[in-house]
Amino acid sequence: MSTSALTASQSEVFLPYMRDVGRCERSLQELNLMWRIIEASAKMNCPQEARAILPTMAATRSSFAQLEKELVHSLVQQKISHVLTEIGTTAQYVIDIVVRNLFERTADVGFLATDRELCSFVAGLHEERGRIHHRLCEYRNKYTVYDEIILLDTEGHVLAQIDPSSPLEHSTDPLLRQTLASDQYVETFRASDLRPHKRQALIYSRRMHHPDTGAVVGVLCLCFNFEEEMAGIFESHGDPAHRTNLLLLDDSHRVIASADPEWMPVGVRVPVNLDQSPRLFMHAGREYLVRTFSSAGYQGYPGPTGWLGQAMIPLDVAFSSQSRDLVSGLDPDLLAGLLSHADRFCPPLHDIVVAARHIQRIVWNGQVMTAGQHGDMQKLKTVLEQISETGNRSNELFEHSIHDLYQTVLGSSLLDAEFTAHLLVDLLDRNLYERSDDCRWWALSPELRQALAEGPPDAAERMRSVLDTIHALYTVYTSLFVYDAEGRILAATSEAGQAFVGQSLDARDLAAVLALNSPQHYHVSPFENTPWYGGQPSYVYHAAIRHPDDEDRVVGGIGIVFDSTPELHNMLLSGLGGREHMQALFVNRQGRVLASTSTAHPVGSVLALPGSQTALANGSSQARVCTHLEEYAIEACSVSKGYREFKTQDGYRDDVIAVVYRHFGPVRGARTAQRSQDFYIEHDTATDSGLEFATFFCDGSLMALPAECVQEAVSFSEVRTTSMGVRSGQIGILGLRESQSPQGKASYIWVFDLGQLLHGQRAERTPNSQVMILRHGGQALGLLVDELHAVTPFEASALEPSPLALQSQSMLTRQVIKANQGKLLIQAVDVDRLFQWLIDGIEPPRFSLADALAAQAPQEEALALVA
Repeated sequence: MSTSALTASQSEVFLPYMRDVGRCERSLQELNLMWRIIEASAKMNCPQEARAILPTMAATRSSFAQLEKELVHSLVQQKISHVLTEIGTTAQYVIDIVVRNLFERTADVGFLATDRELCSFVAGLHEERGRIHHRLCEYRNKYTVYDEIILLDTEGHVLAQIDPSSPLEHSTDPLLRQTLASDQYVETFRASDLRPHKRQALIYSRRMHHPDTGAVVGVLCLCFNFEEEMAGIFESHGDPAHRTNLLLLDDSHRVIASADPEWMPVGVRVPVNLDQSPRLFMHAGREYLVRTFSSAGYQGYPGPTGWLGQAMIPLDVAFSSQSRDLVSGLDPDLLAGLLSHADRFCPPLHDIVVAARHIQRIVWNGQVMTAGQHGDMQKLKTVLEQISETGNRSNELFEHSIHDLYQTVLGSSLLDAEFTAHLLVDLLDRNLYERSDDCRWWALSPELRQALAEGPPDAAERMRSVLDTIHALYTVYTSLFVYDAEGRILAATSEAGQAFVGQSLDARDLAAVLALNSPQHYHVSPFENTPWYGGQPSYVYHAAIRHPDDEDRVVGGIGIVFDSTPELHNMLLSGLGGREHMQALFVNRQGRVLASTSTAHPVGSVLALPGSQTALANGSSQARVCTHLEEYAIEACSVSKGYREFKTQDGYRDDVIAVVYRHFGPVRGARTAQRSQDFYIEHDTATDSGLEFATFFCDGSLMALPAECVQEAVSFSEVRTTSMGVRSGQIGILGLRESQSPQGKASYIWVFDLGQLLHGQRAERTPNSQVMILRHGGQALGLLVDELHAVTPFEASALEPSPLALQSQSMLTRQVIKANQGKLLIQAVDVDRLFQWLIDGIEPPRFSLADALAAQAPQEEALALVA
């Protein structure tokens, strides 16, 4: 859900309800004020001494003020987007599931209204009411979504029904006349005398014809158990914290089903958000965030006219949930790599990171610029100390705020993927539930039972006629076939099915069908390559056909071949809802792919999932950040749990896992960013002694250079890369302004890759890459490093020779700085040797302290040598 249209004034409306963002804003304002005070103090107390740093301070203050606004605004936007995504996914789910479910009802009523036995009864050809009642109950036992089935004549007299709690004799409902006048089904949702104890009833009706003359003789009504079905949807997918209410609305925007009817009762009119805007809506004196969705329809069925799925969450509780910390537990390389693609999955986050990096560089440059200027300049010294302290606080706050923003963005993406996976397995279970119903009901067909039991000469033709009628109404199958007790196929539908006639059923499936205990049981072949589906994998649903006079005697069976390739693929596409950045799959517990929208994972291949996901409990979901197909991705899994009695009480088990991927960009190389707080250097600000060093990261290690030889740092984007260099590590040139150049005029310097000088391998260029401009002995050069860190003074006693420096007198890092009481070792670059090598063209060795420690001794032994 995009919130890019949210204005600054709109953000202020939401801000009081986001306590964490409010705290961040106050901290940013305090730091902004501190930068103003420091700048004003320098101007008033030591204008001459501070004239060199005043422009940097002004730039810092201006950039900080702009970043403060952008960061707070982005935090507000992303939190709103997170909530809207969460409630929007469930609202879309409500209407999509309802429409898919009701589509099946339109087929059911069309089939049952042509049932010859029922039509004969309604036509008055026999009066065996008990047998008809039993047949209707058998149907209800298979299709448990109905709570009433009614047969009426053309005058509205009730001939049969199955709900004993609501006895009927006659109906005057106008739907009867409408149905008698139509050759299609009629869908009715309102109060009806056919369901007198209900406020509203969802009824599917169709006229019935005389089995011999074709005259219209009555009406069949299938009454959908609407309240029970909606309660199940709300219970399964509603908000467990009860902050959000899920609703189903009619075309006048009145509630027809509510997850919490005491909060929003049926019949009340509510505001809707059809344009998906992030604005607030008032209802009953309370402000809400609202998401509203209509249905795109399913296989040509649009659903009841004007029905909408909606979710509403009050503003005062919308942002109060305790979200999981999704960032701190991630592998640092994975976290940094994913963040490097922020421009793709969250442009505002990328802009904030770039702005924060710019300010951090300004502060770092200010600290470098003033290094070594203490002396007797007491007034300036105080200002410099405040710059250093405030700069460190600013960096820490930036990292914390960006962490929160990152957390919100990731949380929204993870939640969206997890809900999508959950929706997909639910769609699958609900669809396949209908298949289990179909095969069992069709196995009860009197025509099929009689033809198999008696075997008249035209038995095959009669059975095919019945199967053709069924198949015309149920298009999700490629073929339907009937076989005898020996497994020999006698009749089949479709051109492909005709080739089955005369063939025999697999012994495994036949044995399973013959062993079915009752008409309530069924058998499903495993999802594997089958000749009944052209040698491709699919499910084939089977039910036993029993002798018309002996329920215990199985005379054959019916097989219905699910058209799995398009049907499963369409389920995946429907669940993704047009989100092209996502891919989805159905797999089994072993990772075998049943259906896929990804060309990298075709049907039949095996998807490697971690054991924690293949072992998830039924109905459980999980989402994580990972790498997939050499890209950073979110991976969400959800395991099927069944629907109603399907896979829960009927003895059938076939766990399917829906897997959803969202990719963000190619995997980066080694560590692409460092967390400065993980390398915090303790420093006593009360002391004015010590040697100042500029610290930075290179190839995952914290390193240092004397601050006096560092002029400033610039973004790597300012370097002009070139292949003209002849020296090792020479990667490009950097243009210097007059103020930067040792000669006092515009010039160019060579830029070298420190990582390549140390190890012989070029460092990966990332958005964090910085170039430090070094000056030494009248010469200048640029040095590419991974990231800037800090400018800190160290006592001379903290510097000690590297314990391994004697092994190579030409090492670049001959000393280490023992920081934090020796707990943190910082490699100090030898500036003299660095310039000697680069000026004289001496090839540096591929060796460093990190290499030596790894190759020669465990870390604790090396630390002991240093000590």
